[in-house]
Amino acid sequence: MLQPPIRIALAGALGRMGRQMAEAVRGDARLALAARFHRPGAVGEGLVSRDEALAIADIAIDFTTPAASADLARICAERGGPALVIGSTGFSAAELADIADAAKTVPIVRSGSYSLGLNMLVGLVERAAKALDPNDWDVEIVEAHHRHKIDAPSGTALMLGQAAAGGRGIDLDTVARRVRDGVIGARPAGEIGFAAMRGGSIVGEHSVSFCAEGETVTLSHAAGDRIMFARGAIAAALWLAGRPPGEYDMRDVLGLTGQ
Repeated sequence: MLQPPIRIALAGALGRMGRQMAEAVRGDARLALAARFHRPGAVGEGLVSRDEALAIADIAIDFTTPAASADLARICAERGGPALVIGSTGFSAAELADIADAAKTVPIVRSGSYSLGLNMLVGLVERAAKALDPNDWDVEIVEAHHRHKIDAPSGTALMLGQAAAGGRGIDLDTVARRVRDGVIGARPAGEIGFAAMRGGSIVGEHSVSFCAEGETVTLSHAAGDRIMFARGAIAAALWLAGRPPGEYDMRDVLGLTGQ
């Protein structure tokens, strides 16, 4: 017996990822594009209000802003649904706490990247960090994105930093160095450094280098088209349907948790 398609509501419908997601959802027979909405007051192009969209959806997919995503999570929890796939990045601690609280009521997948290849890279970085002595191997994360990206380091870069810190059994916030400027002294052992580039139309490039005396190991990933993020978000939505409340990520979706 054929299952009815999962009804999808798209937040941020007029943004670049919103338009990409609409195209991807329309092209997947397992899904139905039930509604599209944008910020309050946005009209045209078949848009409906947020409340109308949430009322008829099984899952909402959100690639907007941290504040809007956290607010949407709260609204979904208050309504008792729909489930939520979040692709926004750059959250504050308070916004992350709001999403975690909402996940007690509705299932949520939140990820800094919906790329399959990138999430495999995260696993490799964690393994390398676990194997290489932090007193001998420095970790540097470099990311590049288009000129319109508003947060830095990117959510993906932070995912990679968390993977490196997790491999070493430490908290990223205690060893992260996000900015270097002026006379800063020698690099302390165990530090995880970040560097960000913004320019042109770069979709997303990330590399993690493990640097020791006389050798460097670099693991990297380059995104060529946003359609890969849309495909990943669809995989997350398909996996999320029918799940119990909780906050999940792409490692859960891909079955990599605990490996």
